[in-house]
Amino acid sequence: MSRNLLIGIDFDNTIICYDRVFHKLALESGLIPHDLPAGKNFIRDHLRRAGKEELWTEMQGLVYGDKIIEAESYPGIDNFLGYCKLKNISTCIVSHKTRHPYRGPKYDLHDAGYKWLQLKGFLDEEKFGISSQQVYFELTMEEKIQRIVSLKCTHFIDDLPEILLADGIPGNVKKILFDPSGDFQCVSDVEHKRSWIEILEFFKTEVVAN
Repeated sequence: MSRNLLIGIDFDNTIICYDRVFHKLALESGLIPHDLPAGKNFIRDHLRRAGKEELWTEMQGLVYGDKIIEAESYPGIDNFLGYCKLKNISTCIVSHKTRHPYRGPKYDLHDAGYKWLQLKGFLDEEKFGISSQQVYFELTMEEKIQRIVSLKCTHFIDDLPEILLADGIPGNVKKILFDPSGDFQCVSDVEHKRSWIEILEFFKTEVVAN
């Protein structure tokens, strides 16, 4: 039965972690104090409180574009994808982002995402079962939801509750919230997981149940 599963996975802040890149860039630019935690959201909130929203927007474009290669994957995502490959569980990546940053240099953010996946080995079909044809970078949240529906994902993993709780997501899609910082409260009909280790354990149970 595991062959009938199709797990959709978000990209930004779900597979790829930008925390250290944002922290390094903000420190080098003198935008944050040295004792500010390295979390992306800490930096965002600090700059917003300082009235530097435009700088934050420009920094996002730089990190998601030119600096993306310095970003890391979240611990355990490789083990999860390896397990799915072993069990013949299909996976795909569905994310949404603008083609170019709102401010600053016009990096191609979609191309940067593809290159990161390639360079980090996530498009190694023999290892993880994902090809470039199974990666979808949509321009809007609405198009992302439409893609999830058209692919007929049985499960979807995302760091944004608003995606999982969107009206367009069918009720039979099992929703997993990836929340490593514990920023969100548990929501009914959504599996709340703090790590890829927890997600892997959840799917081991799912495969047995199916």
